Amino acid sequence: MTSESLRELVLMLATVTTGLIAGLYYAYACSVMLGLRKVGDRVFIDVMQRINVAIQNGVFLIAFLGAALFAIAVIVLDLAAGRGLSVPVVAGCVLYVLSLVITFGINIPLNNRLDAAGEPSGIADPAAVRASFEATWNRWNVMRALVSLAGFVCLCWALLVS
Repeated sequence: MTSESLRELVLMLATVTTGLIAGLYYAYACSVMLGLRKVGDRVFIDVMQRINVAIQNGVFLIAFLGAALFAIAVIVLDLAAGRGLSVPVVAGCVLYVLSLVITFGINIPLNNRLDAAGEPSGIADPAAVRASFEATWNRWNVMRALVSLAGFVCLCWALLVS
């Protein structure tokens, strides 16, 4: 495998994994959270707690962390080959990393706080727990969907100009 074909493979992996995560956030914004909007507070908390556990798996982790790692690897390969920095690759990487900052800075702490509320049947005021979670989580999920989508578009552009 030549260094150019390795670069193309890694760029394709960066693009696909970024697109998968952007699509996941999009799916939550336009279906999952809309469907959960109509359920009771205890059901909402229960489902979100279950999702928080279920999403912690290897398949998800490959795309979630792989998107940034693959994009960084393309940048390293470009620099090692003397190609210089590719604007669309760097932009795609920066935008995806920004989505990680949002996720680790806002969405995951909200998930952790929801999990810490305990078993939904034992929560004294599930409406308050939900209210402290739902609107903020949704707002920032849409933001990370848009940011990661922009990163995906940049990486698609990089594929076109490679």
